Amino acid sequence: MRRKSNRIALLAMVVFMVVAPALHAQKRPFIGYVYPAGGQQGTTFQVRLGGQDLDSVDTVLVTGPGVTARVVDYYRRMNNQEVQLLNEQLEALKKKPSSADPTMAPAMAPAMAPAMAPAMAPAMAPAMAPAMAAENPAMMSEMSAVKSPETDKQGVAKSLAAEIEQRTREAVQTPACASIASIVLVEVTLAADAPPGRRELRLATPRGVSNPLSFMVGQVPESSRKPMISATLQVLGKEASALRKRPPEEAERSITLPCTVNGQVASGEVNRYRFQAKKGQRLVISTLARQLIPYVADAVPGWFQPVLALYDANGKEQAYVDDYQFKPDPVILFEVPRDGEYVCAIRDAIYRGREDFVYRITIGEMPFITGIFPLGGPVGAARLSKIPGWGLSGAKLDMPPANAGPGVVEISANKTGLVSNRVPFELDTLSEALEKEPNNKTADAQQVTLPVIINGRIEKPDDWDVFCFTGKANDPVVIEVRARRLDSPLDSVIKLTDATGKVIAFNDDCEDLTAGTNTHHADSYLMTQLPADGTYFVHIGDTARHSGEEYSYRLRISAPRPDFELRVVPSSASFAIKTGATVSVYAVRKDGFTGPIKLTLKNPPPEFTAGPVTIPENQPLAKFYFKGSATPTTTPVELSIVGSAMLGTQETTRDAVPAEDRMQAFLWRHLVPANDLKVLVYDSKIQPQPKHPLPFNAPPFVGPPAPGTKPPIRPADVAAPANGTPAVPKPKFTAQQIFGRLKQLKILYEDGLLTDSFYEQKVTECETDL
Repeated sequence: MRRKSNRIALLAMVVFMVVAPALHAQKRPFIGYVYPAGGQQGTTFQVRLGGQDLDSVDTVLVTGPGVTARVVDYYRRMNNQEVQLLNEQLEALKKKPSSADPTMAPAMAPAMAPAMAPAMAPAMAPAMAPAMAAENPAMMSEMSAVKSPETDKQGVAKSLAAEIEQRTREAVQTPACASIASIVLVEVTLAADAPPGRRELRLATPRGVSNPLSFMVGQVPESSRKPMISATLQVLGKEASALRKRPPEEAERSITLPCTVNGQVASGEVNRYRFQAKKGQRLVISTLARQLIPYVADAVPGWFQPVLALYDANGKEQAYVDDYQFKPDPVILFEVPRDGEYVCAIRDAIYRGREDFVYRITIGEMPFITGIFPLGGPVGAARLSKIPGWGLSGAKLDMPPANAGPGVVEISANKTGLVSNRVPFELDTLSEALEKEPNNKTADAQQVTLPVIINGRIEKPDDWDVFCFTGKANDPVVIEVRARRLDSPLDSVIKLTDATGKVIAFNDDCEDLTAGTNTHHADSYLMTQLPADGTYFVHIGDTARHSGEEYSYRLRISAPRPDFELRVVPSSASFAIKTGATVSVYAVRKDGFTGPIKLTLKNPPPEFTAGPVTIPENQPLAKFYFKGSATPTTTPVELSIVGSAMLGTQETTRDAVPAEDRMQAFLWRHLVPANDLKVLVYDSKIQPQPKHPLPFNAPPFVGPPAPGTKPPIRPADVAAPANGTPAVPKPKFTAQQIFGRLKQLKILYEDGLLTDSFYEQKVTECETDL
């Protein structure tokens, strides 16, 4: 009786210790990497995701058609004590079972014979085969096919032992980055007709939805290196002990072009790929790394900075790049000089690395756009005069539809079914003009009439393009460059001068929170009032005096066009039924707009309500609270937040773009856009069910103990009485340590990593010590 009451008390405390933290707050699931970060159309493969707060993960969400995915397994991060328990369980599984007591056989044989017959059949079959086969061939066949229960148990034990060995191999006690140390294995299937390009992948648990990461649908065969386990924290002076121990045969892989290779770079590591190429081939070697994971946790600089090098068969370097134009992901455009073998090598610029330093390199004669001109055009009549690039002969350009509205769209080229990289293209409603040379001096300035957007290029070193217009005193004027935000490498600088050459206004860089992962806000902007009637000159150049046909720009000169954009952070939320969640909505105000912005939900699902909430006049953000339904959502739902404001005499509505708030070098904020705002509503009274419930019923949890309550006092904790009566020997562990061990046992059992007998044995040991 006492044993039963001890067990009930112990289990009640364990339930409280496991459940109580979850009752106070639900942490948002986080994923830090996906590897491989994509695959070829028409294939099924396994990917590995690292993150945290992913307990009970059960759902994979991928945007776009043609992709299905399911969770295969989850490896949560374990501590030293849990690993020790698993090692003890593994040792018990590997012990040979003891033989049955032979004295029991005669007495039990008659009763056991019917039950044991199927189990004995396989063993008896060889000896009895001649007689039984002649007498009853069918029975002989059935007996041979029956498996022994003991054989089944051995198979289960081997399977469990293999899983424990896998988990202990994965366990890293001091990971280099704790926020990516929990592992989820996912199976992904890509349909043969899945549209190629970027998708967003998220994980969902019964209590929340993670941040999104990029996932690519490719078109050429793929090759992936073995996934890394969690990297170990490097200790100053002992860095070598934490380096990856890669077998020499894995340092280099042979591939056949065209091919996409997937890998992860460890600290101090270089990955190499060897391939055959023929003279005259025009190879595009393009890398995705920063575009896959915009920011890695606890790293400076805050992303994987890959470096590519290309060597011939003799080891002579043929090409070396550490970026592409202004982007961190390098691209090599290489015309093969002779037949033979070539080796492409990749590493981090400063030899950092761990499991979230993920890359994809595509090598082959692929269509690739190096730049476009112009960078945009008028709504309904956009045209491109030139598309520089590689492998574009005969390619068809995918232009925006005629009914596309103002804004930035993506365009690509399609050549014999292969889709090129995508580049941004801007549509606007203002009149547009092309730059006309010569216009490098005030005397040669190109005359324009406002408002206008001028499409031009800085084509020569130290080139300045100059434009002139006529204005009146006190007229407000805006001069804005859009180049870097449209993937041009131009680092613009602008100035406004009067007819005498006096500088009225000047600007180099202007921060834009809508620029996503653009780490250098290189586009220029100024708004000023003209001091007098007369002629004015706008000068535009490159700060570093660089130039080239890809150094394109769109220069707007106009009166102010007050407007705003909205970003909602984070891009997912979760909350219990009949409650709600709060997100931050940022207002990016343009051309002097300062008015209030009213926020509401746009066409919300039934039972979702909000606000309205107003971003006050001239303020950058507001907290937006919305309520959920009285019933849980079976899957995450999509919500849309919109903002409306009076722009002049007209009310204008803008969608709030979901985004993730990220920091660069612990200082600069970046609102990285996401496809959608995912929301999950759950019932807090229903706890996620473990894979393997406890082998006996624990009492229901009725609430936390009273404030100040301590673990029960055991006789062994009481000091010896003064009369000299011997004290009870002090136990090895405190009550708190025992409760902690019970919690570990409970979790490991529910993970399916402990047998009933081992679990009961360890719980009994805890009871004895209590």
